[in-house]
Amino acid sequence: MMQGEYSSMKEIESYMPSFVPRPYAWGQFKVAPVPTYFFLLEFLDITTGAPDPVRFCSQLAELHRMSESPSGKFGFALTTCHGPNSQYTEWHDHWRVYFSRLLEQFFYREVLCNGPDDEYEEEFEVLKDQTIPLILDPLQQDGRVLKPSLIHGDLWEENAGTELSTDRPVVFDAAALYAHNEFELGMWRRDIVRFGKAHTRQYLRFMPPSEPKQQWDDRNRLYSIKYDLAHSIALPATCETQRQLYGPAFLADRD
Repeated sequence: MMQGEYSSMKEIESYMPSFVPRPYAWGQFKVAPVPTYFFLLEFLDITTGAPDPVRFCSQLAELHRMSESPSGKFGFALTTCHGPNSQYTEWHDHWRVYFSRLLEQFFYREVLCNGPDDEYEEEFEVLKDQTIPLILDPLQQDGRVLKPSLIHGDLWEENAGTELSTDRPVVFDAAALYAHNEFELGMWRRDIVRFGKAHTRQYLRFMPPSEPKQQWDDRNRLYSIKYDLAHSIALPATCETQRQLYGPAFLADRD
């Protein structure tokens, strides 16, 4: 976990050093009663919470735009963690395949955590086999090329802030992946996240939706599921609410 976060922060720093506290080192304590690890990061005096939408989103869009996957594929060089949960990071050149495997990993972890449910699991299979291809395959069809962009991977107000001395936005606690840049914004759809409509509007000013543009909201809704699953794993008491999101209502309840 520590190595994954250190590597995530180093990767972001390699493109935009002013956007993160400088990561110094990670490792294991030589003397400890149980295996214990550390991660050293530059200290910054910051105010936490959602930074100014214009400044923050211009920086985030710049990271997404300028970053280049070292393999030219989706994934990451080593395992990273969203909270305590390891993420599928094996390189793949097709975004729909990569995202499906990542989502499936979190889905079955959620089932293991909160218990089986036949209807819920059947509906997820429909989502995986029918809905995901319907929404994501067009991104790489008809001659379209989808660029893998470096994303933070766990971006909400608890993992961002504004440095007091410079007024610059900064991010930390990253769970980086090279992914479709819009995947980053899936977390902002959640009601409890204060990155809301103002931040989404500003981001889309700097980084317009991928083609086909008319499927932007469907993609955003789909991407939000991974973050809902992570929330349900972390807080099992919320699982019934989260599980209601993945049935037929997913396609029927479109804005």
